[in-house]
Amino acid sequence: MPPVSGKALLFDIDGTLADTDALHLEAFNQVLGPRGHSFDHARFSKELQGFSNASISARFLAEEPPTRQTAIIGEKEATFRRLVAGKVQPLPGLMALLARADRAGIPMVAVTNAPRLNAEMLLSGLGITDRFKALVIGDELAHGKPHPMPYLEGLRAVGGVAALSVAFEDSRSGIQSASAAGIATIGIRTSLAHADMVAAGAVTTAANFDDPELVRMVGAAMNW
Repeated sequence: MPPVSGKALLFDIDGTLADTDALHLEAFNQVLGPRGHSFDHARFSKELQGFSNASISARFLAEEPPTRQTAIIGEKEATFRRLVAGKVQPLPGLMALLARADRAGIPMVAVTNAPRLNAEMLLSGLGITDRFKALVIGDELAHGKPHPMPYLEGLRAVGGVAALSVAFEDSRSGIQSASAAGIATIGIRTSLAHADMVAAGAVTTAANFDDPELVRMVGAAMNW
């Protein structure tokens, strides 16, 4: 089917398409722990989850020269890729939602602050690379999440209209980004509680893509 004019579904990747946050936490602790920065789940969700590597470097590696910052963050991402290899699984209901959007001609976009290599690995591991019309990488733009630019770029890539589209996010910074772009955003509760996500701007939250409220809301927004 041809794309439905103006409508789009936009998805974060880590913690949204697949529950990978625990592996990111482990990788950050392996690499930043010896440098004096250790994280529990609460600190991870407030200070790391959903933020770009540029902002993480500026905050936690400010004493290092830029080349070392890049190398250290690269080590963290390589550690994550080793940890996640062969383990990535889609959240319940995801594949059915993607298939229904395809049948309805709704374009889908992946919008992430993750490095491109990570994003492509996860989409490939889930077997859904071809489902997405565009992949937007926050660090490749002038501003990553929580700035609205990544989601505005996602809309632009498929001719989407914010008021007709829906976004799915699991982090505060991601919800802030999508909401600031004018997109109704559903929080996926892989790491954060309902109240935290609503406070960040989510219109509702869901445990996964099988959640009846998510299914109802997306169906109504997409007219299927």
